[in-house]
Order: sequence, then structure tokens, then C-alpha cells
Amino acid sequence: MRVLPVWSQVRRLVPAAVIALAALVNLLTPPSVSSAALLAVAPVTAVSLLSPAGIVGIGLTAMLVQGGLAFAGGSYDWQGDAAVQITLAAVTVLAVGLNRSLRTQHVSASRARYAAEVAQRAVLPSPPSKLGDLRIAARYVPAEDMALIGGDLYVMQETPYGVRAMVGDVRGKGLSAVTAVSVDIGVFRYAADHEPDLPALVDCMEEALLRESQRREGLDATEGFTTALIVQFATDLAQVHIVNRGHPAPLLLHADGRAHLLEPKEEAPPLGISALGEWTSPVETHPFPPGAMLLCFTDGVTEARDPAGAFYDPAERVPHMMQSYRRQTGHFPEPSTVLDFLARDVSRHSGGAPQDDQALLALHRPVPEQDLLARPL
Repeated sequence: MRVLPVWSQVRRLVPAAVIALAALVNLLTPPSVSSAALLAVAPVTAVSLLSPAGIVGIGLTAMLVQGGLAFAGGSYDWQGDAAVQITLAAVTVLAVGLNRSLRTQHVSASRARYAAEVAQRAVLPSPPSKLGDLRIAARYVPAEDMALIGGDLYVMQETPYGVRAMVGDVRGKGLSAVTAVSVDIGVFRYAADHEPDLPALVDCMEEALLRESQRREGLDATEGFTTALIVQFATDLAQVHIVNRGHPAPLLLHADGRAHLLEPKEEAPPLGISALGEWTSPVETHPFPPGAMLLCFTDGVTEARDPAGAFYDPAERVPHMMQSYRRQTGHFPEPSTVLDFLARDVSRHSGGAPQDDQALLALHRPVPEQDLLARPL
């Protein structure tokens, strides 16, 4: 069984504490002051803390305390105190009813959350933690706690042409966005294995998204699109090839602490708007030395604002976190650790819950073990 936190155990004593407080108030105040109203609070406080049997126990205890205090003080009035007893009994019955209603809602919410988690794993499966020598970590941070799936996506796989990955953000919310995500991922998985170069892969995705938009109605048919970052690693991981279609630039982190955004030299629009014109998909190649990490994210990161309205800047904040971690531990953080740091830092920057969904993907090329052993201590 899971051990409850200390507060979860202590707060169960709150209803009993309310009864004790009511008794203390009764003993320290003149006879004309009644603590009956405070005793009625005890079963109500137990609604979300105790079982139905526990609530009944608290209600009966409150009734016994009220009657006992009245008899001890010599002020028991059969008519007045009987009304108080009936009131306490009625509040207890009401509290039991509320408890059962909350439990029913909790079960329904748990089932809905489980269904959403299953749907998320089906639509957005977690990538492997390792492909060849490449270390991988992914996170999906929803803006709403119960909305576990949305329009942000990541996918990667090993192909005959090297490891390929995509991070994207579908315009819109709800089921239409989830449908587009499933189309994006399905087409990418097929095209990544069959298209020899990235522009051909992008063209295949464009065609699929165009067909999908023709099935939609209204605004979704004319404005549905996906911002996408598509990357391919050379077989020896020495280089990374990138096609950026209207997506936030990824952050390249070096083992020595340097970092810079890989901004595209030539802008290209998002995928899925080829009906408005034709665009090329320029491929840009960057060195990817040992120890480097490519950090990819959606605009839920770059458009997060602090209370003053300033946008989150990963190129400025992430290197500081990495350097601090390295000073404390003496080594480069794992991809999963970097994503944990990033998600928490974005939350701190925005002052709480995420303002938009975030899809995070970290791709790390470790330093060969022999190189680590050769470094001076």
C-alpha cells in the first residue's frame, strides 16, 4: 500500500479537532453562548476526509458532546436541545450523502483520466530511451490537468537513412487536433522509412495533411496546419539535418556549457497549407559533436510569459541550469533530467500552471567512454 503523506494523515483529525474546539468554547464562555453551530461543522469537515462510517462516528460524537455539555452545565432543555440533536443528525446524513456523491465523481474522474492516459499512449507513444548511441527523453506537459492529450506531438524512429524525429504543434484544440496529431505521426512513421531525403518526407506529410483538411469543415478546413521540426541524424551522429516548418528553433547544448538556437536561415511556413501556395523545405546541416544535446520544444515553452509579460528564453535559462548541475555533480545531466529542469523552470517563469501544452524532446550524443577516461581529473 502507498504510504500517505504526513499531512494526509494529520488532516483526518480535523473533524475531531473541531469537536474539541466546540467543547472548549462551551466551557470557557457564559452559558448563554452555544457551540452547537460549531459542532455541526464537524461532520461537514469530514465529508472529503473520512469514510461514510467515519462521518457517522463524528456526527454521533458531536451529538453526545452537545448533550453531555448541556447536562453537565445544568442547562439541558428538552425542547431546545432536542432540536439541536435533530439538526446535528440531519447534517450528518447530509454529509454522508455528499461523501457518496464525491466518491462517485472521483471514480468517474479516475476512469476518464485512465481513458485519457490510454488514448495518449495510443496517439502519442513514448519514444525509446535509446536508439543506437543516441539517448532520448520526451515529456508532454498539458496546460490543463485532465487534458492529457492535445495538439502537441513528438515522434522518432530508427530508419534506413538514420534516426529521424519530429516535434510538432497542430493548430486548434480538442478532438480535431488529436485527429491531426494521429495523422501527422502515422504519415511520419511511414514516410520516414520510405523517403530517402527530408524534403520528400515533408512533401509526403504535406499531401496527407492536405487530404485531411479536405475532410474538415469550416475554419478547420482552411486554417488547419502543423508547425513542425523534422530532424535526421547521420549514421555516425556527427551531424544533424533539420527542416523547420514554422516551428520554434531547437536549442543545441554543448558539453562545455555553450548553447545556441539553431534558427533557420530561410523561413518556411507550417505544414498543411500547400493549398495556399508552394514552398520548399530547406535542409540545414549542423555539427553534432560528442556530448552535445538537441533540445526540441513547442511554443508552450517559448510563449510562456512571466507576470511582467516577458517571454521565456530557453537559450538564456537552460545553459545556466546545465552549468549549475554540472558544478554540483561533475557531469552532464541525462536527457530526462534536462526535461525535468526545463518543465519546472517554465512553470516558475509563468508563475504556476502551464499556459499552453508543451511537447519536449531531448536527444543526446554521449561522450565515448574512452574519451571520458582520457580526460584529466
